[in-house]
Amino acid sequence: MNASRSDVLILGGGVIGLACALYLLKTGASVRVLEQGTPGCGSSHGNCGTITPSHAAPLAMPGMIGVALRSMLTADAPLYLNPRFDGPRLRWLLGFARHCNWRDFARATTARAAILQRSRRLLAELVRDESLDCEFVEEGDLYVYRTARKQTADARDHVAVLERLGIEVQRLHGEQVEAMEPALKPGVVGGLLHPGDARLRPDRYAAELARRVTELGGVIETGARIERFSTDNNRITRVHAGSAAFEAERIVMALGAWSPLLAKALDLRLPMQPGKGYSLTYARPTLVPRHALVLREASVCVTTWNSGYRLGSTMEFSGYAEGLNRTRLDALRRGAASGLREPEGPELLEEWWGWRPMSVDEVPIIGPSARWSNLLLATAHGMLGVSMSAATGELVAAMIGGAPPVIDPAPYLPARFGL
Repeated sequence: MNASRSDVLILGGGVIGLACALYLLKTGASVRVLEQGTPGCGSSHGNCGTITPSHAAPLAMPGMIGVALRSMLTADAPLYLNPRFDGPRLRWLLGFARHCNWRDFARATTARAAILQRSRRLLAELVRDESLDCEFVEEGDLYVYRTARKQTADARDHVAVLERLGIEVQRLHGEQVEAMEPALKPGVVGGLLHPGDARLRPDRYAAELARRVTELGGVIETGARIERFSTDNNRITRVHAGSAAFEAERIVMALGAWSPLLAKALDLRLPMQPGKGYSLTYARPTLVPRHALVLREASVCVTTWNSGYRLGSTMEFSGYAEGLNRTRLDALRRGAASGLREPEGPELLEEWWGWRPMSVDEVPIIGPSARWSNLLLATAHGMLGVSMSAATGELVAAMIGGAPPVIDPAPYLPARFGL
């Protein structure tokens, strides 16, 4: 069988794979992307599109396991752990529990902050220099509070963490928040503005990345479902997708939540689980928020674009269970209704679910495999794939091209898991 050959073969056409392709093309490499659907059709499609250095802190911290276990009794909890027995999910949860300590929390926060802050700067440059039409807006992200208890807890923990990292946070009184955001119902007690955050429309961002990849000479193979690998000693020699075969000097696995499933064929056990998220996309209401919002008590993210309006968030650990969960969607609607004058738009355009690729330590896995000499991993970005995409692409291109990396790659290397 004849095989198509490239310098670099990227497995996965979400925002991570496409960003890697774009930065590699800029180094002069020939690049081919294999995508089982269409570019950006996975978790890149329906998330809230916020670019958030403010989300540097991971979920894994002391006390979080108790929260997760209690959530098993509440199907509409913002963080929900399905009680159905699932061996891989249980092993992941035990590993996650081992990271719920302050030492690992500090390590993960520092690593996430570095790649988030670098990516935030690069994204603004990409949008400008590559003329990406994706509704990119640099107006910050606003946390909204309706209870003093929640606000006090965040002021003690969230704000302190960000300020230690040099990430700006502005404390606001309730009347200031209501004046900034007439779309909110009365009763706001306070807010936190993260002025360094931004937003974009993620499906358009993915489409624009794909456009630039092809314009620069990259090839995107759609409908290319990867079925198996051919190997020779410690090298991947071919990737088989249907009746086609592909060869490359270097292979980048950027398959998001599907990474651990495909990695098994290469005898790699990635410590990852899918964290299921949901969103509702509407035509714009008459009265919309000016900033991207997080309604903190309800844990609902609200994003407005010129072309639409989206409610999203929630985190559900149900393994690889597919499909919409009406209980979770209804919780989004109730949460939005608790804080917004017009919580839903005049027309519901899409109900969506997607799997976020969650690593056991909540730090992405980026770098060369110790098992396969020509394989790099670029996966496990959790809820922050869009936010981390540009810096991941830059880092992968530096690793393959031999250029000095701008950020320290050590915290993200697969070697920390023996991969």
